[in-house]
Amino acid sequence: MRCFLLFPLLAAWSVPARAADPPTREEAVAAVKKAGEFFRTRVASHGGYVWKYSSDLKHRQGEGVANENIIWVQPPGTPAVGLAFLEIYEATGDRSALHAARAVAEVLVKGQLHSGGWNYSITFDPKDRLKWNYRKPPSKGKPRIQSAADSPGGWAEWRRRRYKGNMTMMDDETTQAALMLLMRVDRALGFKERDIHEAAEYALASIMRAQYAIGAWSHNYDRFPKKKPSAEYYPVKKASYPETWSRTWTKDFTGCYELNDEITLDAIETLLEAHRIYKDAKFLTAAERGGSFLILAQMPDPQPAWAQQYDRHMHPVWERKFEPPAISGYESQSAVATMLRLYERTGDRKYLAPVPKALAYLRRSKLKDGRLARFYELKTNKPLYFTKKYRLTDDPRNVPTHYGFVVESRMDALEAWYRRLKQNGPKSKPPAATRAQLAGDMRRIIDAMDRRGAWTEPGWVRDANGRKVTPRDGIILSATFIANVRTLCRYIAAR
Repeated sequence: MRCFLLFPLLAAWSVPARAADPPTREEAVAAVKKAGEFFRTRVASHGGYVWKYSSDLKHRQGEGVANENIIWVQPPGTPAVGLAFLEIYEATGDRSALHAARAVAEVLVKGQLHSGGWNYSITFDPKDRLKWNYRKPPSKGKPRIQSAADSPGGWAEWRRRRYKGNMTMMDDETTQAALMLLMRVDRALGFKERDIHEAAEYALASIMRAQYAIGAWSHNYDRFPKKKPSAEYYPVKKASYPETWSRTWTKDFTGCYELNDEITLDAIETLLEAHRIYKDAKFLTAAERGGSFLILAQMPDPQPAWAQQYDRHMHPVWERKFEPPAISGYESQSAVATMLRLYERTGDRKYLAPVPKALAYLRRSKLKDGRLARFYELKTNKPLYFTKKYRLTDDPRNVPTHYGFVVESRMDALEAWYRRLKQNGPKSKPPAATRAQLAGDMRRIIDAMDRRGAWTEPGWVRDANGRKVTPRDGIILSATFIANVRTLCRYIAAR
């Protein structure tokens, strides 16, 4: 009985003392290596990852159902986890983390489509792989073009694979994240791993050819672009308001130019990174063309911000049944951030010029709670929402829960970033966080790790049949692993 009573007293005593005592750099290094080792040796399947796992690793899930033969590309899946491994390697020099990042690159090579990019997931089931037009690395320097001869089903199966099974997804940073990982691993390996280097080159060629003349990208495409989209059919012009627009979903999918889910913005960031890694001016030129699109896509007064998607006439249009022609509070903030990054990389003040009007408009458009609506009606600026039956409404109550119809404001951070760049120029950097500033998070992160090196938390995961399972011991999220690794690595690098 005495020991039973004494243990909680000692625990209560030790917690404040431990919280006041920041972890050493060595503790942080040991913790991040342990976390990486657990993910590398226990969580990985075929060298790749999904979004969430049961604590015992029996169940796994991406945005959809997964199993040991399916990995997820769409972040926070395989490429995002691979980038976390690279951060561990760069912060600690741990070669096993570099090996894990290389394994991620190799598995992405196996899932690259002949269209040049990646779909949301990659399968390793032999029968299921026949449904996809996965390309094989060239044996003698030229891409291997698959044909009907490669398909057991002949021409009919080849046609189906060529289009439906060959869909490069720019949505949700899927292809962009995979390419980012390949490029960074390519650099870390000294550009010596031929298959990784060639896959990155092929993907870059693909997304550059898929770029419209105006500088934007679409949601997806189903074949390797042999030439760029026609500038005659897709003219370069300034965004404007349509004369009229339907209040009900048109189902026509006429959107060509996508900011939705940051499609074009992520492509610009990827090309900036390609220029940084490969030092080829064509990548910077393509990124700047994307920046020119953002300048053209800023709507005129009274709403000098951005829509989610535009048709070829540069009018905001419908996408899905809950994405109307409107000004977007979320994508507009992301567009401002991309303009600021472009200014940092190029020093061209044309990227700063649209920012003040956009920030002032967004500041005026805040909701009473300080957040922003995802959608504002064209010209009237009335916040728009949807009922659970997907009818437009101005009532924010009882909306569908699968989508963010109200988003957080990033205005303070964006305005501070803009002021710093305007005052100090493109090379100015924000003050780096010190180890003392990060110490509180460090102790929480390290203490939350279990003895395996895993971070578990309450939640549910779908089993292989799609049923929700709530494990007694919790779940493991790739997003939590990535965030904690990033914070630990910042702490290790801080002074």
